[in-house]
Amino acid sequence: MGTTAKEEMARFWEKNTKSNRPLSPHVTIYKWSLPMAMSITHRGTGVVLSLGVSLFGLAALLLPEQFPHYLAMVKSLSLGPALIYSAKFALAFPFSYHTWNGVRHLVSSLRGGPGAEGGEASAGCGSAGCSIWEGALGDGD
Repeated sequence: MGTTAKEEMARFWEKNTKSNRPLSPHVTIYKWSLPMAMSITHRGTGVVLSLGVSLFGLAALLLPEQFPHYLAMVKSLSLGPALIYSAKFALAFPFSYHTWNGVRHLVSSLRGGPGAEGGEASAGCGSAGCSIWEGALGDGD
């Protein structure tokens, strides 16, 4: 006969108590570093992009009109250039940051790590700089 979940948990905790291993500390006790922040931001932008693409596809399936109709509706609101460019930046930044940070990570992995001291900081600043530049000026309109 199989064991119950309660028995499995009791066996697990008994084994860990006997081995006297410490529990993992909470993430808030660690000193934040640039690679840690970039990793969290990379994961966050990945989630945002996944949700955005999924919601856009769902909207394309469920909404009655075609995309040009909704684009004309937004243009008719006369929101002003500051709000329009801010919205465009908010849409472009996650994509460009996730892309550039992914390329940075791929190159870093292929050469065996960040390399020289300070390489992570310069790569991170380059990744963030490219993302901001592309998000702010990458729009042709």
